[in-house]
Amino acid sequence: MRARPYVGGMTDSDMRTRMLAGEPYQADDPQLQVELARAQRLAHQINTTDPSDSARLRELYGELLGAIGEDSEIRPPFRCDYGYQTSIGARTFANFGLVCLDVAAVRIGDDVQIGPYVQLLTATHPLEPGPRREKWESAQPITIGDNVWLGGGVIVGPGVSIGANTVVGAGSVVLKDLPPDVVAVGSPARVVRAL
Repeated sequence: MRARPYVGGMTDSDMRTRMLAGEPYQADDPQLQVELARAQRLAHQINTTDPSDSARLRELYGELLGAIGEDSEIRPPFRCDYGYQTSIGARTFANFGLVCLDVAAVRIGDDVQIGPYVQLLTATHPLEPGPRREKWESAQPITIGDNVWLGGGVIVGPGVSIGANTVVGAGSVVLKDLPPDVVAVGSPARVVRAL
């Protein structure tokens, strides 16, 4: 498949390199489709494994993710784009339904608590209709610091960092960085108190 031109006539046949560099890329590139299919296969295996088989789940997460720390638990179902772009520290717990659109790196620290149906979304799309129609997209990394608590249904947008010990209230939408040691709530999330 030939790469389609981007704004200014830019082309590139190695979309994976572009994606990993944080540059615009096309997700329907054949190489990326192979990696996406691998992640979907492993996620399906995770999501259909007996939840009491923690050893098998740990093995599958170890194969899918870039890293998973000691004593961390992610309860299925779990969804991601590529898997290898997600790293999870030690003693972290993620409840049911975690979504990591890990087009860019998703780094989750140690001792993090993640409520059900949290979404970590690194992907973004051009505002201009032409490049969006041509299926160009890009991404920005997400970093979740140590000992953060994300309440149920929290959405974290592209390029966001959340500082250590911060608590984000259920249902909040985090579109800008949050400092350490605060409580933030709302859509968009705003700091309501220091810890």
